[in-house]
Parts: sequence; structure tokens; C-alpha cells
Amino acid sequence: MANDRLRPDARPLAVDLQQLRFAVTAADIGSFRQAADALRLRQSQMSRCVRQLEQSIGIVVFERSSGGVKPTPGGREFLRTARIILEQVDALVASAKTTRRGETGKLAVGFCTSLSTGNLRATLLDFKVHFPHVELVTVERSRTRLTTALRNGALDIVVVTGPTPLPESQTVPLWCERILVALPENHPLTTRDAVLWTELRNQTVLLSQYDPGQELEDVLISKLPLPGDRPQIEHHDVSRGIIKSLISMGLGISLVMESDIGASFAGLVYRELHDGIRPSYLSFSAHWRGDNGNPALHGFLKLLAERYPSPATGE
Repeated sequence: MANDRLRPDARPLAVDLQQLRFAVTAADIGSFRQAADALRLRQSQMSRCVRQLEQSIGIVVFERSSGGVKPTPGGREFLRTARIILEQVDALVASAKTTRRGETGKLAVGFCTSLSTGNLRATLLDFKVHFPHVELVTVERSRTRLTTALRNGALDIVVVTGPTPLPESQTVPLWCERILVALPENHPLTTRDAVLWTELRNQTVLLSQYDPGQELEDVLISKLPLPGDRPQIEHHDVSRGIIKSLISMGLGISLVMESDIGASFAGLVYRELHDGIRPSYLSFSAHWRGDNGNPALHGFLKLLAERYPSPATGE
């Protein structure tokens, strides 16, 4: 593996957004030549800009070969951050254009659950009925990225499980959702009306690294505190939809929220998970910045207070 550090005497140069876009495009395509064609550039210009970028940050971002380019270990970390920066810049530019055109009435809602069914879907539909002229923007991201977007004002409100994303944020408890186990249709546990947590002991549980995978794993560990009583847990860097595909292939089972079952998937069966005789739940809350003066946010909060007047208890 090539050393991904440049010489200590490499000349420092300024990093600009164009260089970041060139690098991210090259990484996505795997070739400087094809990336240059996609961006309508000369390959020499593409290569020169990426080399200048590498000199500026002091690491080699790409391994070059006759077959194309691929990120170095350090390059992968750099490109991950570069993508976040470019997304935020694009969002900033889009917001500025909207303001320039004089458009008003916009609400940005972040979440890390499914919109196929359930309370969040019903709440957003209700909001559009009450506020038909407000532009509703929905964003599904990881909890970390939702927290960042809430902090910098890119999102007005987030609906997530678990603890408060920001210590200074305002919070209101909303609803609870049942935790279900997703099984391949020929699995022995499909004969049960409900599945006990202890019955997962000898299973392989597939969990997405994306939210709410971590919260579901935390519940599993709390229900089965002894390591010897727990199933084998496999973490996959894929979406919840791909996890369902893996289950249908017979590679394991998974834990899902009840809002996930609205999107039908062939070959899967869902059963409630019980702790004794009671279903298990995960609670959702809404979080927003107290200094957010967006009128659309206040309308949304009023609607939430009417729909969920008291803390969810899972009863």
C-alpha cells in the first residue's frame, strides 16, 4: 500500500470547493479521465487540481494505477468530510436562492425512521392539510448529521429516538413504536404470535449501522444483559431496505420499528417482540432550537401538542 503522507516540505496551497468537487467526483467514478469527461474538463486540469489539493492537505488522497484511481485510507476519511461540506454548501446556496426569490413558509424536518406508515407519516400529512402553502422539506440522515444540521440551522426540527441531540435544544416527547423482529417467511419463529427476547439467543441479528440501528441494539442489550444470552449481532453499512433483502436471503433476522412494516417486502414476516407478556417499545421525541423564530416551526409544534398532548408511555 502506498504511503498516503506527502513530504513534510510540501508547499501549502489554499483548498477551494472546486478541488473538493473534483476529488469527490473522481472517487465516485474511479477514474480521473471519466470524471473529467463528466465535468467537461481536460484530464490534465482534473489531475492538476487533485494534486494541488493533496499538497494542501498533506496526504495522498488517491492511489493511481492504469486501471483508475481509488482512495487511500486517509483519503477515504478526507472524502467523507468533503462530501458533508459540499452538501452543506449546496444547501446554503439553495436557501439563498429561495430567499432572493422572496419565497417564504418553509419547514425542514429531519428524521431517522420510516415514512412508509406510522405516526411521523400521519403527522406530516396532517401538517400539509393545516398548512398547505408551507413548503415541507424532509431529510433522512444519521443522528450525527441531523444533530449538526439542527445546530447550524439547516433543519428546523428533528424527530429521533434516544437522548436529546443538543443539550441546549427544546424537547417534547411524542409517540412510542413497537419493536418487531423481521424474519424470513420460513423461519421457525414465524409460527409464534409474538417472540420473546430470550428466543433470539441462537439467532444472527443483522443491524444497519444507520439509525435507529444503535438504539435497537441498545434495547436488545438491555433485555439480554448477559453476553451468553445474546444473539450474534452483525453490523452492516447498508440501508434498512438492504437489511430486509439480506433477511429474505436467509442470512439472519433483524429488529425493526413498526413504522418500517408499511413498505411491503416479499419473503418477510414480522412479529412483536415481548418482554414477558408485554410488547417492547422505543420512544420518539422532537427537538428544536429555542431561538428558531420560523413561523412554520411554531405551527408544527402547535400541531404536535394537539396530536400528542401527554408524554408517550407505551401503554
